[in-house]
Amino acid sequence: MKDYLTGNATVESVPVASSKDVVQARQVVRNLAQRGGLSLVHQTKLVTAASELARNMVVYGGGGVVRAAEVNGPQGVGVFVEFRDDGPGIRDVEQALTDGWSSGRGMGLGLSGAQRLVNEFDIQTGPDGTTVTIVKWNR
Repeated sequence: MKDYLTGNATVESVPVASSKDVVQARQVVRNLAQRGGLSLVHQTKLVTAASELARNMVVYGGGGVVRAAEVNGPQGVGVFVEFRDDGPGIRDVEQALTDGWSSGRGMGLGLSGAQRLVNEFDIQTGPDGTTVTIVKWNR
């Protein structure tokens, strides 16, 4: 995925270690989506994806950092969000993106559901952590 954070983007960072922090990260993403002029439907999709990914960071990655920014690209204005943890990584990304599969007690719709809700989605993972990046464009 292109690094949309280079250039003039003002990046907001939120350390995420608990459910309370997930709420704060979600609010930052919502504010950026509103400032970027995303429709209410697109705001809801982006915030839902961000909430799920931040929660996964706490549950499976032991917490981490959410970085978000309003960005400009060929598609117009959008919101870029990065979720980075130092957890054990995702063993099988393809399996983790399969609807219905869960490594925990969830419904198995987290990663795959988040992927469907945004325009761009990328996962980089290894034994030193996982980074998921998403972009939702104002279209």
